[in-house]
Amino acid sequence: MSVTIRFCGAARTVTGSCYLFETPSGRLLVDCGMFQGPKTLKALNYGAFPFNPGDIRVVLLTHAHIDHSGLLPKLIADGFRGSILATRGTIDLCSYMLPDAGSIQESEVAALNRRNAARGRAEVSPIYTQTDALASLAAFQPVDYDKWVDVMPGVRARYWNAGHLLGSASIEIEFAGQGASGQPLRVLMSGDVGPDAKLLQPLPDAPAGLDYVVSESTYGHIDRPPIANATRRAHLGEQVRAAHAVDGPLLIPAFAVERTQELIVDLVDLMERGDVPAAPIFLDSPLAIRATEVFRQHASALNADIDVARVLASPHLRFTETVPESKAIERLTGFHIIIAGSGMCDAGRIRHHLKRWLWHKNATVLLSGFQAQGTLGRFLEEGAKAVRIQGDEIKVAARIASFDEYSGHADGPELTRWIASRRPIARGVFLVHGEEPSIAGLAERIGERIVPPAQVFRPVLDDIYELTTAAPTLLDGKQRRRLAPEAVVALDWHNDMSELVLDINERIEAAADDRARGVIIRRLRRALNAGD
Repeated sequence: MSVTIRFCGAARTVTGSCYLFETPSGRLLVDCGMFQGPKTLKALNYGAFPFNPGDIRVVLLTHAHIDHSGLLPKLIADGFRGSILATRGTIDLCSYMLPDAGSIQESEVAALNRRNAARGRAEVSPIYTQTDALASLAAFQPVDYDKWVDVMPGVRARYWNAGHLLGSASIEIEFAGQGASGQPLRVLMSGDVGPDAKLLQPLPDAPAGLDYVVSESTYGHIDRPPIANATRRAHLGEQVRAAHAVDGPLLIPAFAVERTQELIVDLVDLMERGDVPAAPIFLDSPLAIRATEVFRQHASALNADIDVARVLASPHLRFTETVPESKAIERLTGFHIIIAGSGMCDAGRIRHHLKRWLWHKNATVLLSGFQAQGTLGRFLEEGAKAVRIQGDEIKVAARIASFDEYSGHADGPELTRWIASRRPIARGVFLVHGEEPSIAGLAERIGERIVPPAQVFRPVLDDIYELTTAAPTLLDGKQRRRLAPEAVVALDWHNDMSELVLDINERIEAAADDRARGVIIRRLRRALNAGD
């Protein structure tokens, strides 16, 4: 009997983390995350899983971020009846994050169905509801770091602190009798690996002497300058003072968990020291508010140099949990700070604030982390002059700044050192959870220096590899591909359509007079008719 791995997500893209292992004892999953980015990718969230959920015996969850955990309620609704093994920190965060994801889906689908009704289109259903998410929490079982846990006959796992997020883990999996000469086959799933200078988390840890490492590569091609906490705080202070100088709001799209709490710690510290003007910091995210309470409860597991509980109770910090409280912020003028999800501007309350302020020259938008291809955050980061939000065209006049020093991901050199510390790696390294440039960059870094180039693998979505052969073998033709490989890595027609509509509107508005506008419209009609 053999062991295979199927890359059901996060292959040539950074979202949808999901890996299926087939073993002599049954099937197990590592992660079951939601796809984000272009609509072609997000459509996979609504479709059938590329496996029968009822056949899965157990899920090993690396951490709580939605791109790793977000489809667990759907998995259960579709027939999964096993256990989800995760650290206590991950379980506590998921108890808020998954119901929040279900609530967001319900509200966004309700808004979409109102638009569909007006256009004579059919209704759609959410991927899952808040009720589904709450029901899924019964399947979670806690595990401790550094302790072996039996997963199923002949398979055991051990969780190592990945330094990425409260509760995050790299997971070591051992398959009995599947390695060379009857030895165990040892596979390490990196999860998301934290950087060396994470504000609240320890350095990542993991074992050495493995057959395979499946490593994230989010920033595999990026070299960040070494940065200390004081330097990062000083750079944040520069952005705050710049926003204050133009007397407008500072909008910070941020992931509700960890990124938000790190930003709060530093913003409060800057204000208490007098390094930036004091101002209200609105935490406009019910999920982030609840996650902040989880961080208070787990303060002993965080950086001992920071009094997390005191900082998170600062009078500068204001929680806006209800919709009326959130809407009340829109009436404010002058300098204030709003932190809201989502971090890539693809959902949540930040979109309402962007809609309110993007067209104002005195507003500042501070992008505080990775922006995946096809997301609103990525378009803003790349200098879009106009964007579409909830069907409306919004001109971008606000100052857009990127500030990636709070990243929860190791950069290229840090990932290279992390992989090198796993040596000896007998059979190969699979690079996942990255876009094409980042995977290529990390492959170049580790080829020859850590493992031979022939032992570096770059799977695409739905690839299946046999792991018990002398070298991993791609079982080409055995899988049903949900998307062509090129569709995973490129912007889709929805993105092209949105950009085209914005370009048409800009060209028509810039025309000299009505006659010139009429010429443009007639040319467009001729182009459309020529395609009939």
